[in-house]
Amino acid sequence: MNMPKSGKTIQIYLPHGDPRGMRIAEITTGVVQAVAIPRSRLDQVFARDESKNLAVYFLFGDSDDEAKPLVYIGQTEDLKQRLQAHASQKEFWRTVVFLISRTQTFTHAHIRYLEWISIQVASESLRFSVRNTNVPSKPFVPEHIEADLSEIFETARTLLATLGFPLFEPIAPTHPTYSKIEKTYMCMGPNADARGTLTDDGFVVFKGGLARLNPAPSGIDVVVGLQQKLRSSGILEAEGEGQLRFTQDYLFASPSTAAAIVLARSANGWREWKNAQGQTLHELHRYSSADE
Repeated sequence: MNMPKSGKTIQIYLPHGDPRGMRIAEITTGVVQAVAIPRSRLDQVFARDESKNLAVYFLFGDSDDEAKPLVYIGQTEDLKQRLQAHASQKEFWRTVVFLISRTQTFTHAHIRYLEWISIQVASESLRFSVRNTNVPSKPFVPEHIEADLSEIFETARTLLATLGFPLFEPIAPTHPTYSKIEKTYMCMGPNADARGTLTDDGFVVFKGGLARLNPAPSGIDVVVGLQQKLRSSGILEAEGEGQLRFTQDYLFASPSTAAAIVLARSANGWREWKNAQGQTLHELHRYSSADE
């Protein structure tokens, strides 16, 4: 039987009173803390005891050439030294989030396992482009410790999402009550035939969908830049004459951006995406004046 998720109380502490500065998040009944801080304020971390703990860390950033936000995942026993090295050697990141045990009970086995499972789940979720070039193999831990670490990882999942980094959340719903068929919408046109779904974060076009390669005149300014990013990132690849195929599920910021890429022209996605009955997103998810 699938049990509903239980409620949680999460405390976020601002050591300097600045919501854009250092933030320390924890579930009040747990032992794991997630600390987020901008790259420009690393000195604030180095002055605190948290920088002396064993930690798993996540470097978040963006690239003008990438279709997804970027993340690098690592673990260290000397957080200050490791972050200083990354600050001088890696350009893309602007925020670090690191996980520590506030009871200082993490061991080297703990952080190696948490690094491994974080890379695995982040790669599967498809939200971020994982920048790790060397992917560790699964480290051995005794069964009872692995059970504890699974619980710790679920806490980390919740804390990262609460801080604004849903690294481990799948881009399309996976809840047992969700039916992919019932919630699927279609967008079709010349050389275009794609399926997708509306989510809390935007609109997901499913793997295997076909998009038009050559933009119409009305879509040149809208489509070309993003289409090129998607192709260079391997998310779109050539499929026959005049078509591109989605190689994975991809989250767009809005239905209209998704429709513009699929149709290769300017598009109102709220009217272009339709279900099997021909109903548009506008009809199903927007309120009309008669409903007010």
